[in-house]
Amino acid sequence: MKILIQAVIDIDPETRGEALAGARGWIAGAIKQPGCLAYAWTLDPHVATRIHVFEEWDGEAALAAHLAGPQYRGMLGHIGAFGVRSSSSRKFGVSREGPVYNGHGVASAAFD
Repeated sequence: MKILIQAVIDIDPETRGEALAGARGWIAGAIKQPGCLAYAWTLDPHVATRIHVFEEWDGEAALAAHLAGPQYRGMLGHIGAFGVRSSSSRKFGVSREGPVYNGHGVASAAFD
């Protein structure tokens, strides 16, 4: 089952850009890991302290390997050096997937 990770990290606004720029190597390494379908960290344009994290993994084994590996541990150490104020993260198991726009080009909440 595909797994999505959604997280927010709040750090000192003065160092937020530097923290994200310095994380590029860790992010690039995570993207190359087997089973990683997406891995993105972005600055929130509305909250000066916030970084958003989105990850997509092809299953539990891939996510488990990532969490046990050097990319994850390295990223934790890196971001922790920049004054984490708060953080929260959630994982979601995807049981259904479909396009947002249906065959007629209309956005739909239905899984057709």
